[in-house]
Amino acid sequence: MAMINFGGMDEKVVTREEFPLSKAQQVLKGEIVAVLGYGVQGPGQGLNMRDNGIRVIVGQRRNTSSWDKAIKDGWVPGVTLFPLEEAAAKGTIIEYLLSDAGQKAFWTTLKPHLTEGKTLFFSHGFSITYRELTGVIPPKNIDVVMVAPKGSGLSLRRNFLEGSGINGSYAIFQDYSGKAEEKVLALGIAIGSGYLFLTSFGKEVYSDLVGERGVLMGAIAGIMEAQYNELRKHGHSPSESFNETVEELTQSLIKLAAEKGMDWLYANCSTTAQRGALDWKGKFRDAVAPLFTTLYERVANGTEAKIVLEKNSQPDYREKLNAELAEMGNSEMWQAGAKVRELRPENWKKEA
Repeated sequence: MAMINFGGMDEKVVTREEFPLSKAQQVLKGEIVAVLGYGVQGPGQGLNMRDNGIRVIVGQRRNTSSWDKAIKDGWVPGVTLFPLEEAAAKGTIIEYLLSDAGQKAFWTTLKPHLTEGKTLFFSHGFSITYRELTGVIPPKNIDVVMVAPKGSGLSLRRNFLEGSGINGSYAIFQDYSGKAEEKVLALGIAIGSGYLFLTSFGKEVYSDLVGERGVLMGAIAGIMEAQYNELRKHGHSPSESFNETVEELTQSLIKLAAEKGMDWLYANCSTTAQRGALDWKGKFRDAVAPLFTTLYERVANGTEAKIVLEKNSQPDYREKLNAELAEMGNSEMWQAGAKVRELRPENWKKEA
């Protein structure tokens, strides 16, 4: 474990070189990792651990698309695939990967199976941080840990298959056994983390909820819509508006920023783009700063968590969600995007 300086602050970081897979396999030897939930994070984590030689079983509700997906992925009913409660009873390490609302709903069923010495694992700090809302209060005689991959479950699996990893944070809420740290690090390496950095359950969920509502998804989508609509208002075509708003960012510029940073991106674009970006960056920052202040306050005081639990627990939640997503997908901007993606060179039909 190393202390690495990030922008003037030392942070605790664990790499796969310091904690190799062979060590993770030794730590988890004799454990049965029960992955509860085969929706977003479950497939990537479960398959990666299985491929890494960890003994894994999956818990999922029968007669669901996720149950069928698990079977397609090679999990065998009655052998490595079980109903949720049965998997929880069998596992010594319980990866609680149901949705946040699902964790609240299933908690009273799960709790009797959290017997002394077991480990309860999360990939999100939500249920523990907002335990007064969720009722997820673990018994004192178990370990409670978290590894939160900084990416989707789909990306976790894709990167693993390509030989790379996704960075993740880790935290310990309860260390009953005295071995919680080595277990959580072993699990982090086994699921395919690139490196692991220390956090807390609270800091993880606060940064995650702010990030999702902000730069990662909510803000970027809103800014894209605003720019696209302004261009269209002035007579620019859908194709031109989409290319200048989304396609150039996702297919070119963001890759430069990912490679060496935003300053390097600025240094490697036209002088006109440089000047405009430098002049307007501060204006956008100052315009949205009050929104981020409000957003963080609402995350920290539980307002956003209450909305998630209330809306996601409604019986018609899935229908309402699909309607909202369809509204976005059917908008002119993203319909234009679908056509632009079809025209990317990799999608051209090969000549006979």
